[in-house]
Amino acid sequence: MSLLTVRDLTVTFPTPRGPLDAVRSLDLDLEPGGALGIVGESGSGKSMTSLAIMGLQPRAAKRTGSVRLGGQELVGMSESELRRVRGDRVAMVFQDPLSSLNPYYTVGLQIEEAYRAHRPGTTRRVARRVAIEALERVHIRDAARRVDHYPHQFSGGMRQRVMIAMALSTEPELLIADEPTTALDVTVQAQILDLLQEIRRETGTGLVLITHDLAVVSEVTDHIVVMKDGECVERGAVEQIFTDPRHAYTQALLEAVPRIDDEIGELRAVGPGAVAGAGPGDVVPGKNEKDGGPA
Repeated sequence: MSLLTVRDLTVTFPTPRGPLDAVRSLDLDLEPGGALGIVGESGSGKSMTSLAIMGLQPRAAKRTGSVRLGGQELVGMSESELRRVRGDRVAMVFQDPLSSLNPYYTVGLQIEEAYRAHRPGTTRRVARRVAIEALERVHIRDAARRVDHYPHQFSGGMRQRVMIAMALSTEPELLIADEPTTALDVTVQAQILDLLQEIRRETGTGLVLITHDLAVVSEVTDHIVVMKDGECVERGAVEQIFTDPRHAYTQALLEAVPRIDDEIGELRAVGPGAVAGAGPGDVVPGKNEKDGGPA
């Protein structure tokens, strides 16, 4: 049985000009312990997809289609039923850990409260032990001491580790990570990606990774879904997408990725009027030089 099965998922917003589909007729499949990458530029619908899977789309939006987690249908569930699923069977790690963590409470207390919300009757002593173990799992040194620290006392990469620790404290079946490395430098990005890989191997947790960075999905995921304007334009195994992309949009995304072995070419001249919004004093290659304008 698949861990996650999404069929014909559509998220529609009402607008003055009529209904607008932010996500349109999307199908997804994820096996237990697998990793799926959803990629696309800003506005492609990838983050809205992750929210819709968890039933967290804005209230104004209408969600239709089917989202099944381990065979259980999530679309049509009441809010109270969805709350029991979120954080317990499926957890989410957001892009900006600083805005996701409450600055007034220690990270340990926040992990404890998240755990106790899904494990009624758990004592604070047990919840604290779970919080320390969760921090140790994501390789935060001296976890027994740092559990009493506040979010501002951690670096960006460490705060993201705290968010992953919180998500994993209830041992969910599925982890959704929405741009988890965007705000981090490349060294810390690599550490977080290695951590996600390690968690998959050790716990068997399924992973859905939302990102605009193709290099990220190539390192972590098994399969890729490429989205544009709310629709899937291409899907396939990582190797197939990177070596034999079929859709022009996927090809354009791959061509936009800088490579260390790329040759440095000359600047391409742009014809007159080709630069939108260029003013009289702006430099337009191929035009200003000819007209004697600024070089």
